[in-house]
Amino acid sequence: MQQQPAQSTTPTGDARFFVVVNRAAGGGRCGKLADGTLARLRAAGVDFAAADSEHPGHGTKLVRRAYRDGFRRFVAMGGDGTSYEIVNGLFPEALGSHVTLAFQPLGTGNSFLRDFSSEGLPYATRALLAGRERACDVLRLRHRDGELHYINLLSLGFTADVAALTNRRFKRFGYPGYLLGIFACLARLRRRPFPLRVDDDEELDRRRHLFLTFNNSKFTGGTMMIAPNAETASGEVEYVRWGPVGRIALLRSLHTLYDGTHLDHPLASRRGIRNVQFALDEPVDIMVDGEVLTVHPETLDVLPGALHVMV
Repeated sequence: MQQQPAQSTTPTGDARFFVVVNRAAGGGRCGKLADGTLARLRAAGVDFAAADSEHPGHGTKLVRRAYRDGFRRFVAMGGDGTSYEIVNGLFPEALGSHVTLAFQPLGTGNSFLRDFSSEGLPYATRALLAGRERACDVLRLRHRDGELHYINLLSLGFTADVAALTNRRFKRFGYPGYLLGIFACLARLRRRPFPLRVDDDEELDRRRHLFLTFNNSKFTGGTMMIAPNAETASGEVEYVRWGPVGRIALLRSLHTLYDGTHLDHPLASRRGIRNVQFALDEPVDIMVDGEVLTVHPETLDVLPGALHVMV
């Protein structure tokens, strides 16, 4: 039987939730579970309107319209990419307003939530029903064509290369496709500079890197702990750098990305920062909250406590 899309209705004030449903999330898993999950929320007394996100970027447009219609509380029903679209539908317009994001994690990675629990949907549902929320920083990247906002992480270099290659060539294979992306990028391993200046540093950092990440939370890819020291309401960006590691050393160290001990490597470093100025000559691939984009970064900073999350 063909599933019926969730329908949007007229808001009655900012007490209601607006749910963005990404049925494609989790390789279609969200599509199979969404209607039952919505029914359980309604039976539990949650007052909401819902709409399906039908293509990339659609969730951002839906949220932008809902915010202007008076909604201030939102639910991401999908994965990290769904949350990313909601955040970019809210900001910069919602800056200075009390806006709240809750989660119904039916996607693949759901990395942001792992800072608070590995329990997934049951934990997120309890937080939503209890109205339990806390302040969360939002990170802002300004690039040559505009700006974007995120709550998980942004990366350049090897991690972004793997994500970009997997998205473009191997995505249909699922997790095995991700492994193909890793080994293809290992074969042509690139360790290159991404010139930038951090906070009040006088000199540009022109060193070669394996990867750089600018983090608001600890995890990526569901279980990889890239930034074990990140805090979602610290008022800082957790900046993690891995220098020009070779192929053999990288293969030996891949497992350390899952428990955060990669920071013990002599070529690794981390630092809490507030501002970054990029001096790149051309656009680059980035991975941001599970999405792959090609942009020309200019500056990155933090918007302390700009969002409230139900966790």
